[in-house]
Amino acid sequence: MAKQPLVSPFGESVSLKNFDPSETGDLTKDAARREEVKLEKRFTELQEMLYAQGTQSLLVVFQAMDAGGKDGAIEKVFDQVNPQGVRVTSFKQPTPEDLAHDFLWRIHHHTPPKGYIGIFNRSHYEDVLIARVNNLVPPAVWEKRYEHINAFERLLADNGTRILKFYLHIDKDEQKKRFQERLDDPAKHWKFSKGDLVVREQWDQYMTAYEAILTRCHFAHAPWHIVPANKKWYRDYVITQTIVQTLQDMQLAFPQAEDLKGIVIPD
Repeated sequence: MAKQPLVSPFGESVSLKNFDPSETGDLTKDAARREEVKLEKRFTELQEMLYAQGTQSLLVVFQAMDAGGKDGAIEKVFDQVNPQGVRVTSFKQPTPEDLAHDFLWRIHHHTPPKGYIGIFNRSHYEDVLIARVNNLVPPAVWEKRYEHINAFERLLADNGTRILKFYLHIDKDEQKKRFQERLDDPAKHWKFSKGDLVVREQWDQYMTAYEAILTRCHFAHAPWHIVPANKKWYRDYVITQTIVQTLQDMQLAFPQAEDLKGIVIPD
């Protein structure tokens, strides 16, 4: 399969069949790891600037099929940064209170304040994925949500939040392999649910739903990155590289210090 860009052209329809989940960009695992070590150092420096400057924020959204690697990517990519400046939110099934409000109500107050990196493990996109595939709301309702999501992300961007959205792209064979590893290892049984098999049977429906969001909610201020994720090492390298590049593009700097000449620290 031909190589594909991580970011598809804006305004064009996305077909996931055209993206190879086993792509490694001609990199070896060792070469990627060497580069990642350099990137991690730069990531640490840039995060400190973001926190100190306190005028912008970064929102990183992770979406994937079950066993797609969201938890692993978050653990690996952010293991070197200062946890004081990072907030991770995992969105589970909506509570009764959540359902009593609009679908973005539970999302908005978890967005990162200025100076912080916010990480969404699943996100507002569940409301055009699960809700669509399982007919939780009528089509007339979820169809309008694409527009609402786009307006929501535009609002965040206009208020100083950079948005990065990562779809971790694995194939069905890789998912089966990872499910089997969870079944074979008692320490990983907690990660497996019989409900995962129901979702696996809906694979094609979910691919259609993902293609819709990758097409309809993909803009320069809130781009989707389709990350080949069959190889975990390449997944982590791509995500780290993308985050570092985005932080560099934000023109971060430490705030101007006050005049410290002549100051003597008392005994």
